[in-house]
Amino acid sequence: MSQFPDQRVGVLVDVQNMYYSAKSIHNKKTDFQEILKVASAKRKIVRAIAYCITTKEGTEEKFIESLRSANYEIKAKELQIFKDGAKKGDWDVGIAVDAIKLANNLDVIVIVSGDGDYIPLVKYLQFNQGVQVEVMAFEESCSQGLIDEADGFTNLSNYKSFFRK
Repeated sequence: MSQFPDQRVGVLVDVQNMYYSAKSIHNKKTDFQEILKVASAKRKIVRAIAYCITTKEGTEEKFIESLRSANYEIKAKELQIFKDGAKKGDWDVGIAVDAIKLANNLDVIVIVSGDGDYIPLVKYLQFNQGVQVEVMAFEESCSQGLIDEADGFTNLSNYKSFFRK
């Protein structure tokens, strides 16, 4: 993986994926500010977007404000609750659309998620847009196919600095 100081970087964070992975694997919270610092690798961050799910109760407002304070742009949508009680809250399509829209103005896109659904996106960005794609995730919950397709992979489990109590 080639990293140069003049590279323009976009960081797209699947907040729920990272939050629940850190909790289930390490029983800790993710330090999203540290993720942004490592993702930049002393390169120029053009956009850093955190994709969040909100609830009617609004209990996540303090957390979302902490992401804003860490220099993330916030994109939020409400948790969907279906008539049968099933819940859904994901940003896969939104992240993919934003990555494609941003690709013309970036050299590197860092996807902070381990979701294998991003494999076609990674391939598209690399071969159709000429963008380098890096992935940051917990290896224990990351799709091996996503790791294999990415130009670089950072295993968050290897760094104590990615966790908060």
